[in-house]
Amino acid sequence: MQSPRLDPNPQILILGAGPAGLACAMELSRKGIRSTIVERDEQIGGLAKTLRIAEGEQVFLTDIGPHRFFSKNKYLYDFIEDLLHEEWRKVPRLTRQFIDGKFYNYPVNPTQVFKNLGPWKSLRIGVDYFLARLRYGLLRKPMRTFEDYVVANFGRTLAEFSMINYTEKIWGIPARDIHPDWARQRISGLNLWSVLMNALKFGKRKGGPKSLVDEFYYPQFGTGRIYEEIGRHLRAEGSTIATGSEPVAVRHDGQRIVEVDVRTPEGVQTLRPERVVESVPITRFLDLLDPPPPPEVLAAARQLKWRAQVYLFLTLDKERVTSDNWIYFPSKDIPFGRTSEMKNFSADMCPPGKTSFFVEFFAFETDAIWSMTKEQVLDLVMPYFEAWGFFTRQEVRGCHLMKRSHVYPVYDSEYRRRLDVVKAWLDRLQNLIYVGRPGRFKYTNQDHSLEMGIVASRIILEGRQYDMEPIGAENEYFEKGVIYEKRL
Repeated sequence: MQSPRLDPNPQILILGAGPAGLACAMELSRKGIRSTIVERDEQIGGLAKTLRIAEGEQVFLTDIGPHRFFSKNKYLYDFIEDLLHEEWRKVPRLTRQFIDGKFYNYPVNPTQVFKNLGPWKSLRIGVDYFLARLRYGLLRKPMRTFEDYVVANFGRTLAEFSMINYTEKIWGIPARDIHPDWARQRISGLNLWSVLMNALKFGKRKGGPKSLVDEFYYPQFGTGRIYEEIGRHLRAEGSTIATGSEPVAVRHDGQRIVEVDVRTPEGVQTLRPERVVESVPITRFLDLLDPPPPPEVLAAARQLKWRAQVYLFLTLDKERVTSDNWIYFPSKDIPFGRTSEMKNFSADMCPPGKTSFFVEFFAFETDAIWSMTKEQVLDLVMPYFEAWGFFTRQEVRGCHLMKRSHVYPVYDSEYRRRLDVVKAWLDRLQNLIYVGRPGRFKYTNQDHSLEMGIVASRIILEGRQYDMEPIGAENEYFEKGVIYEKRL
C-alpha cells in the first residue's frame, strides 16, 4: 500500500503504532483531534499484532507470544468491547510449567507440587520457607536483588525450582544481578503462604473479584484485532497512519521538539509537530536527537540493555498438542522458554483439524540462536517435542522463523539509576510524551500500555501532567484482576 503524504505541520505526531501510541490516537480522535502516526513495520500493533500465515489454502493466525487480557481498569474493557463487540470473548485459562518431565500449574498448586515432588522435597520447601521468613522477616535481611526477593517469599528450594532459573533464562544475567523491581512489579504480594491460602480457598469473598488465573478475555481472531480496529477507526476519522516509515532525525531547541524527519517509501519528509508522543525504544530515540543529549545522558542510555526474542511458529497436522494456552520451561537445559498453542485461545486461529505451536527463545543479538536459520532452529527443538510426545517431525507441516529486538528492558541492578538520568533529561522537552514498554523502558503488559496511551491523551487534552510511573507497578501479583461481564 502506498504511504500517504504526511501533513508537514501535524498537531499530534505519534512515533510507533503499538498499543500505547494507538490508544493515545484513538482517545484523541474521539475528541475530534487527528493524529499522524508513523510505524516502521508494515503492520500496526507492535508486539501485540496478530500475524496471518498462509500455507496454500490453509490460513493460520498467531500472536507474537501469548497475549491474554487482564486488568483492574474497567474503562479498558469497555474501550475494547466498543471496538470488537461479539469478537471479545471470555477464554478459560490453563498455564503450566514443564519441569523434569512433569507439568506444574502456574501459579503454584501446592497439592500438585507435593504429589509430584514427594514428601521429602516438599518438606524441604517448607523448612526453607520458614528459614527465609526468619532471615528476611524477623532478622530483617535486606532484599537488594530479585534473588533476595523470591528467596524471602518462597524459600531457597522453591525459588530455585521454578523462579530463579526461568528469570535468568529471560534476562540472560544472574538473579543476584537483577533489580528487585522485577519481582515487585510482577509477583508482589505472592508468596508461599498466600499460595497455600489461595489453594485452601481462604480469604476469598463470595462474589468478589476473580483472579484471571482462571479465565481472561481474548479477541476471536487474535489480539491484533484490537489494533486493526483502532487503525480502521483512525483512518475513517481522518488520522494518518504511515507504515513502512520511521523517524530518522528529531531536532529540538533544548525545550521543545521543533522538527522530525521521517523516512517514508517516497523519501524523507520533514514534519513540524505541536506535540510528539514517542513509543519507539527510548535508547533509539535518544540517538535521533539533534543536538544530541549531554555525554552523561548518552552514557547512561548506552548502559541500558534490551533482551531480544527469536520465535519459531510451527503449523501441525494434528488436532491438538496440549490443553494449555501457554507453557513455561524453566530448566536451562531446554533452549526455549515458553510455548503457546493459539487454538487454545480461540478455535478460529487454526483451520479445522489443525493446530499450531509458537516457540519462544530469549536472546541477546550476539547469541548463536539469533543467527540460526529456521531449519537449524527446527532441528534444535524437535528432539525435545518428540521425546515428550508433543508431536513428531512428520506432523510438522510448516515452519516459520521470526526475530524481534528490543523486546524486554533488562532490569539489572543499575538500570533504575541510569534510566532516571535519561528521563530527567527527556522531561525537559515540554512537547514530548514518551509511552509504552519501549518508550519508557518498562516491562508492561498490553493493558498497561493501553492505559499509558490513554493517560497521554489526557495530558494533551487537559493541558496538565499525569504521573505514568504507577502504571504497571501495582503492589500485588500482576495476574490478579477482575472479570467484568460484557455490557448488554
